[in-house]
Amino acid sequence: MQSIKWVESNPTPIMTKNNSTSEKAIIRLEKKLLHYMGKAIVEYGMIQKGDRVLVCVSGGKDSLTMLMMLDLLAKRARIKFELMAFTLDQSQPGWDDSLLQSFYQSHKIPYQILKKDTYSVVVEKTEPGGTYCSLCSRLRRGNIYEFAKHHGFNKVALGHHRDDLISSLLMSIFYNGEIRSMPPKLLTDDEQLILIRPLSFCQEKDIAAYAKLRQFPIIPCNLCGSQENLARKKVRRLIDGLALENPKIPSNILRALQQVKPSQLMDKKLWDFKAL
Repeated sequence: MQSIKWVESNPTPIMTKNNSTSEKAIIRLEKKLLHYMGKAIVEYGMIQKGDRVLVCVSGGKDSLTMLMMLDLLAKRARIKFELMAFTLDQSQPGWDDSLLQSFYQSHKIPYQILKKDTYSVVVEKTEPGGTYCSLCSRLRRGNIYEFAKHHGFNKVALGHHRDDLISSLLMSIFYNGEIRSMPPKLLTDDEQLILIRPLSFCQEKDIAAYAKLRQFPIIPCNLCGSQENLARKKVRRLIDGLALENPKIPSNILRALQQVKPSQLMDKKLWDFKAL
């Protein structure tokens, strides 16, 4: 099976004297994001020749940036693979995807917008003071999987980035007592789909800056955005605070996910300590 070999020759448009400051910034960020996305795709073998990749676009900065980077990669890569943008309309109040549809059309990106009222279910089932994210994510993921399998896609691309991966690790340790996070590539339980996270090495600050400069048609989330005390936000504030003292801390946490030393842990399922 032929995999992508990332080539960065002429990765950006030729600079001219007429390029504005914002255009230069876009080119610089695009080059950086493509570099780190290409690195993740190659290192984890995320995309192969003939893949049909369903790109999940929530309407947020992360997924829109991922879509644009994958679209650029598909046009430049030596192997052929298929992309389609997929957006789930969960019937949240105020949802308007008209600008998003125009965005897809202007960039000639195939897309599908599927309407499923999961919003009402999440609000009804969540206890007062509880967080919506877990149930919302499960319902959304179920609809995505069903659509992907029904339409013959073999891979599903999710827009989680480096900061999501490292905050998930700490959240799991702090709140669940487990060492786990979001893998860059994952086979679903039914073994019918492979999930990929092409932005695994990309920093959120770069994604946010790129999305702002590109003026993406962002659709705000009225569930997560209304709950300011989510555990994930607390953990991110902790990481950001530590990074002020040592900027290498976020990248060190990501590196730790890639350099697990089981013999230095305490899991009795991995080692028969009594027999040592």
